[in-house]
Amino acid sequence: MLRFLKGVVGGASGTGLKDLPYNIGDPYPSAWGSWTHHRGTSAKDDDGSPVSIFSFSASNAQDAHLAAARNGVKRLRTVRHPNILSFLHSTEVESVEGSSSRITIYIVTEPVMPLSEKIKELGLEGTQRDEYYAWGLNQIAKAVSFLNNDCKLVHGNVCLASVVVTPTLDWKLHAFDVLSEFDGNNGNATGPMLQFEWLIGSQYKPIELAKSDWVAIRKSPPWAIDSWGLGCLIYELFTGTKLGKTEELRNTASIPKSLLQDYQRLLSSMPSRRMNTAKLLENSEYFQNKLVDTIHFMEILTLKDSVEKDTFFRKLPNLAEQLPRQIVLKKLLPLLASALEFGSAAAPALTALLKMGSWLSAEEFSVKVLPTIVKLFSSNDRAIRVSLLQHIDQFGDSLSAQVVDEQVYSHVATGFSDTSALLRELTLKSMLVLAPKLSQRTISGSLLKYLSKLQVDEEPAIRTNTTILLGNIAIYLNEGTRKRVLINAFTVRALRDTFPPARGAGVMALCATSSYYDVTEIATRILPNVVVLTIDPDSDVRSKSFQAVEQFMQIVKQYHEKTNVGDTTAASTRISSIPENASLLGWAMSSLTIKGKPLEQAPLAPANSGSPLSSTTSNASSVMDSPSIAAVQINSSTELADQPVPESPPSTDGWGEIENGIQEEQGSDKDGWDDIESFEEPKPSPALVNIQAAQKRPVSQPVSQHKAQATSLRPKSTVKVTNDEDDDLWGSIAAPAPKTTTRPLNVKSATALDDDDPWAAIAAPPPTTRAKPLVAGRGRGKPAASKLGAQRINRTSSSGM
Repeated sequence: MLRFLKGVVGGASGTGLKDLPYNIGDPYPSAWGSWTHHRGTSAKDDDGSPVSIFSFSASNAQDAHLAAARNGVKRLRTVRHPNILSFLHSTEVESVEGSSSRITIYIVTEPVMPLSEKIKELGLEGTQRDEYYAWGLNQIAKAVSFLNNDCKLVHGNVCLASVVVTPTLDWKLHAFDVLSEFDGNNGNATGPMLQFEWLIGSQYKPIELAKSDWVAIRKSPPWAIDSWGLGCLIYELFTGTKLGKTEELRNTASIPKSLLQDYQRLLSSMPSRRMNTAKLLENSEYFQNKLVDTIHFMEILTLKDSVEKDTFFRKLPNLAEQLPRQIVLKKLLPLLASALEFGSAAAPALTALLKMGSWLSAEEFSVKVLPTIVKLFSSNDRAIRVSLLQHIDQFGDSLSAQVVDEQVYSHVATGFSDTSALLRELTLKSMLVLAPKLSQRTISGSLLKYLSKLQVDEEPAIRTNTTILLGNIAIYLNEGTRKRVLINAFTVRALRDTFPPARGAGVMALCATSSYYDVTEIATRILPNVVVLTIDPDSDVRSKSFQAVEQFMQIVKQYHEKTNVGDTTAASTRISSIPENASLLGWAMSSLTIKGKPLEQAPLAPANSGSPLSSTTSNASSVMDSPSIAAVQINSSTELADQPVPESPPSTDGWGEIENGIQEEQGSDKDGWDDIESFEEPKPSPALVNIQAAQKRPVSQPVSQHKAQATSLRPKSTVKVTNDEDDDLWGSIAAPAPKTTTRPLNVKSATALDDDDPWAAIAAPPPTTRAKPLVAGRGRGKPAASKLGAQRINRTSSSGM
């Protein structure tokens, strides 16, 4: 095997070895024994993953140090434990320098740095220092206990130099050159149990080892030598100096009181009475602190039940502020991210993760936190999804447009159609952060479809927020989409909503997006809709409507002034809106929280129901309010065929159908408001004109009913004819006296004629048979719909009409 490795490596070159997939960097100032500890990177990975490279050189193949180094490589490769340095690769290189040869051993491990250097770098003091030392000693004690109690091995040289620290601030035990099996069963043996015990410094040797009393060592428990070494490590940690001689261990001034008794038992002069490191972990009060308990809980998280997890993660954000910041970011944060990613953490853990992530720089956040968050969007846990959407403003800016469009949006969009109203609303609000990062294809092909459905959602707060969102993301829509969507969404739906804040949001959204409308649209489609709301039952809606009317009238006036001074730009030219537009939608967000908090669950208006507007005397109001919000979308393929091709591209977002439906119902006008104008009466026939002229003459009635009858019987269009002409016309078409009588309409009985009643003198005799009533319309087949202020009068005609 050695010859194979020699053949592969073959020598040294530059910063790395030939065919060695690692690059050797700068060395650390300190390392255990004769080893040199280098920083390094992997040459196999494109990102150059960091590693640590330990090297040892010997000029003589028979050197005992070389044999010990080879023993260390073998032991490190075979012994695996979370608190023992992780082995990655090793090789041995023989190089020729002149007439002599040199052998070098390389060990590649996970990236670590000497503990003494890390302590200087962290600079912890007081309680935080003691908590971190307690966590580190806890890890080293576990490693020593594993070697002594489980593997029956003796490390032999536990000290500050044999401990290294990972990037996550975990302590790892290494320096296995002296490591040997415990030979306690062979009590009669007199030879050395530790083959390379001469490598151990005299200050670290317990009394029996310093005397080379191998019989006593074999009779001692397996942990006796390493428990002494752990005591030496504790001394060096808290004094901050390297142990010079064994007598210095008696100086306990710097040892914490909670650890002093265990420290003295570790350094007992009698090997059999030294404390087992396993007992140290179980009984010592020193290891019971917030940091140790928190990390320990995270490491055994999968064994905890849901109640314990939920309680722990709710306390973690406040607890993290009390722990050493570097340990939280380098140790707790990776543990928390891993737990969330693999599903062992509860939803409240996301709050703690984001709070810890806020202490990182933008670059570190993108590397350590953001990948976990992106993966969480695909989670099926509804609580996780809700928590993500609630905190999206904390990390949304860090998401790239590509990640949002390709990985995040598809998962978020499922919330638009969720059965939970809370999740639908949170999904809607999240679009304020995500929409700027979406492509036009995603916005037009997917997002606007969902928003179209949410504008008729059963929850009034969701309908209101949809209008608010549309006003805010209008800047990200292309020209054709704006022209097709905005006015229809704000006027046809928002302004006719039964929820007052939704109508107010529609008014303010129109104001905030006023720069996207040309003068023709403002005059014909926006102002007519907004003016109606100036008599809205809700005072807030009325006040916003008046502001909107003033703003849009100012735009129209600007256009008027330009045309007067000779600028004859076409009516479609846009006039810049007033400066206040930028902050108009800020009202809707805050106002919704106040007015919408009770969430008045006003149901959507059914078809042909009354609107929030209370006017009942105007035909225009009744026509406007008759269509319900849910029934706005009208699809009629036969009528669409007769309509001209729209200028904007085909709609796939849900608002194009609204516009088309209005065109089908109300002709070529796109605003949906042409039906509020008075209908033009058809030109009546000459005979009908004569009848209407006669009907215009008053009928003698009681005084109390005179005004009501005059109002109800008066038609909209009349023709003035003289009394003489009336008599002649009616005389020419008079019919013979009927055999049966018909019930007169709101007049006195035919048998009781009044001298003052002109209708009695000119009335035709009753017909013998009932004829179809005369209809004031274009055809005779279907009766015309009754109009406000007019009544149908059943009267026969003798002219055969």
